[in-house]
Amino acid sequence: MATSTFGPRLAGKVCIVTGSSSGLGRAIALAYSHEGAHLVCADLQPAARASVNGEEEVNTDELIRSNGGQAIFVETDVTKTAAVEQLVSRAVIQYGRIDVLVNNAGISVEAGKEARRVHETPEDWWDLTLAVNLKSIFLVSKYVIAQMLKQDKSETGDRGWIINMSSIYGLVGGYTNSAYAASKGGVSNLTRTIALDYARDGIHCNAICPGFTETAIFAETIKTRNEDLIRSMHPLHGTGSPQDLVGAAIFLASQEARWVTGVNLPVDGGYTAR
Repeated sequence: MATSTFGPRLAGKVCIVTGSSSGLGRAIALAYSHEGAHLVCADLQPAARASVNGEEEVNTDELIRSNGGQAIFVETDVTKTAAVEQLVSRAVIQYGRIDVLVNNAGISVEAGKEARRVHETPEDWWDLTLAVNLKSIFLVSKYVIAQMLKQDKSETGDRGWIINMSSIYGLVGGYTNSAYAASKGGVSNLTRTIALDYARDGIHCNAICPGFTETAIFAETIKTRNEDLIRSMHPLHGTGSPQDLVGAAIFLASQEARWVTGVNLPVDGGYTAR
């Protein structure tokens, strides 16, 4: 993985990544460490909950440390206030500050299930999806921003970077995924609101909107959906991998994005260009 010509782009930055044990969160945490960041890996458990591309072999934080990086793991239920407060406290105790937050934790209850429209969708699917995918971003952002506001601005006038993981379904509609699409639509607009509210404080807030990416959620999705059709809806190279997202995540956390905020960035192989 190449670094910037001018050295690691995230050198010394303290970064919290939620949902870091697998999938996109794991890939982003590893990439951030490669770029010189100090990681706070947050998830329900340190080990990946599903076997995808050998993710179960070494925990994310352990892998970072074995490669010479700095990382801690904090067990965190991002839907619970007390757990989020503990996460922020542990990060500050360990590293003294928080520079970057990646709100990556998320689920798709509908993945792998029989297709259901709104009138058929169980209320508990809706409640769980909104709690994990949207409430968690509000909660973690709330307490991380409070910490960022205590910190001095950098020489460039920046105080922090927040990257939310939205989705193509935060930009366009879809079929039979009402809870997931509603949650990601909320993420996209919450991103804009945070960006506007905290621009004067030097806090950036942007979102990445991935297309279908080959993670545990995708593996569940194709159990009940047409895999070839899904791939065909991404004109450039078909479906993506977690590695296809890390470049955007690095950019949005770096000084290269100093004039970027409130953006919902599609990284989707052209899915939303149709």
